Amino acid sequence: MKDSQQAVSLDDFGREALRRRAALGPDFAIPRNAGQNRTASKKALLKAIEAAGGKW
Repeated sequence: MKDSQQAVSLDDFGREALRRRAALGPDFAIPRNAGQNRTASKKALLKAIEAAGGKW
């Protein structure tokens, strides 16, 4: 018999993500991607975002 899964609404997903993050505490930090495999175009995009004052 095949397991059935119900779709999760984006609102429910967001609430669950916030609940899990709160449970981890304020000192938990998600590590950022080192970016070792970024293409030249992706690097240029991120540089332009930073130059415009954005934080990716």
